[in-house]
Amino acid sequence: MQVTDRRVLIVVENLPVPLDRRVWLEATSMTTAGYHVSVICPMGRGWDKDYEVIDGVHIYRHPELPEAHSGARAYALEYWTAIKAWFRLAKKVRAEQGFDIIHGCNPPDLIFLLAWRYRLAGVRFLFDHHDVCPELFEAKFGRKGLFHRALLLCERLTFATAAVSMATNESFRKIAINRGRMKPEDVFIVRSAPRIEKFLPGEGNADYRKGAQTVLGYVGVIGQQEGMDLLVAALDHLVNTLKRDSIHLVIVGFGPHVDVVKKDVDDRNLSSFVTFTGALYDEELLAALNVIDIGVAPDPKNEMNDISTMNKVMEYMCLAKPVVQFDLTEGRASAGDASLYAKHNDPAEFAECIAKLMDDPALVKKLGDIGRARVLDTLSWEHSVPHLLNAVDRAFEKSGHKRALSKTASDAPASASR
Repeated sequence: MQVTDRRVLIVVENLPVPLDRRVWLEATSMTTAGYHVSVICPMGRGWDKDYEVIDGVHIYRHPELPEAHSGARAYALEYWTAIKAWFRLAKKVRAEQGFDIIHGCNPPDLIFLLAWRYRLAGVRFLFDHHDVCPELFEAKFGRKGLFHRALLLCERLTFATAAVSMATNESFRKIAINRGRMKPEDVFIVRSAPRIEKFLPGEGNADYRKGAQTVLGYVGVIGQQEGMDLLVAALDHLVNTLKRDSIHLVIVGFGPHVDVVKKDVDDRNLSSFVTFTGALYDEELLAALNVIDIGVAPDPKNEMNDISTMNKVMEYMCLAKPVVQFDLTEGRASAGDASLYAKHNDPAEFAECIAKLMDDPALVKKLGDIGRARVLDTLSWEHSVPHLLNAVDRAFEKSGHKRALSKTASDAPASASR
């Protein structure tokens, strides 16, 4: 059943679309289900048209924002610039496409301001909870204080404004219900996961091996809270203490700390053991990830990471790669027996886990097969789509629209398990 009279505006601040993989999966899944979907996002990474239509999704972009990494003034400038862009482009989208739901993707927890602007016009707010911003602040800066309290207030106002919230996992759902005071029936788990028809195992690009017996792979943001210092320290331990010199690490991604990580690698005389690819997409990304033997997720245990689902873990598993990570609550929920777990933030034990896999090819295959099966059976994006559509349907229902969606959405339960 088509629902083209139902119009959704997705707002995302920190990445352009379609580069933001979760947002793009959501947008295209809603379009396939019959929704009329528009997106407001920044330019960047080659996505610099101020307006275009891709796969039926209407994308409105504003100039790239001045990204802040520290300091209240820098964050205020970034967010004030973003808010002005949201209000300007929302007015344009409203005139050209229309929208009945604002689907806001954090960070930051400020999109509720745009939702307030259109609330009296009957527009409802669907909050897509990507990151726990108070915990993110604590992880990045190691403190709480006034700014942390301000983030808690913004989070509270976001949940209070939202008609419906989407959580990426059970931990986020508990935050929405307990800290956000949302009704359980208005909180839907929509896990992040790759499309299995796109993320297919293969041979990959052998050039990345650099002649090494074992290739490690990291994909994701290269920032201060991702544990890249722990990963480099683990590689140092492997090479110089455990004497595993037939190894190479491929780091795929971009972020504010690339130069810091490169300097750390150079200072430890590990440059010949590491390749920085920069950002890779689509076939080039698969070519790099398929050649690796072990996927690494060095995110340290902290208040944020312990309850966050890491996209890279899901992608390694989808490609049948065993995972090494620190022992995090949601990391275990995602990978289960497809991973080896090092004790909290210990690079030496992280290295020992890698060495264990290097010594046991049968274990590598076993863990890879378990991970691939977990994705195919319960964790792929196809399993998340019904819950996404149920969440959007619930938001429309609360806005006064008659509940009428495809069988795919209406037959799914209100929330998903892990």
